[in-house]
Amino acid sequence: MNVSEALNTRRSVRGFLDRPVEGAVIRRVLETAARAPSGGNLQPWHIDVVGGADLDALKAIMAKRVPEQPTGEPTEYDIYPRELAEPYKSYRYQVGEDLYGALGIPRENKMARMMWFARNFQFFGAPLALFCTVDRRMGPPQWSDLGMYLQSVMLLLREEGLDSCPQECWAIYPKTIGDFLGTPPERMLFTGMSIGYADMDDPANQFRTRRAPVEDFATFRGI
Repeated sequence: MNVSEALNTRRSVRGFLDRPVEGAVIRRVLETAARAPSGGNLQPWHIDVVGGADLDALKAIMAKRVPEQPTGEPTEYDIYPRELAEPYKSYRYQVGEDLYGALGIPRENKMARMMWFARNFQFFGAPLALFCTVDRRMGPPQWSDLGMYLQSVMLLLREEGLDSCPQECWAIYPKTIGDFLGTPPERMLFTGMSIGYADMDDPANQFRTRRAPVEDFATFRGI
């Protein structure tokens, strides 16, 4: 698989097969992804991988935690800007409508949407979970390094025939996840990720997110 194929087939999968991921594969992916760009070679990422009985235990914790506190815990960063301007507001609205449209859940059925959203915290049935934390002393340049590392992970997973779903929604339960992982106080949770083999019969995987045309976000000068 070349880079273009990996990019074009990477998607946020929200339904996984009950098929295990070999430990050697995820270790190889994480090690190779560490060649991602990093300003000053700081390599600010820390990765926790959870599977097997440990993942079952975390799912059980979240099955209780989400109903207890459905709006989450105090967050440590804003997942989206508090005042989301255009065109970003429309982009976010559209992907939600496309997803719930594929699921057959109308906008007015708030309860059904909330119940489906809660599947995030069961990793959509994936057999493997990943969490990325970062030293609190790091700033925006190092957070961009996290993104490049995680993108590298997701592309390498495609090369291995695997799929993923990056999930910043885990940032709304920082204390629960920190306690479970034993995260030291100097690090904070950035995101989670579900990893496994896509179930392409799942309705949630029947749509593909839209992307703006290049003319909307790129300016070309002298070419």
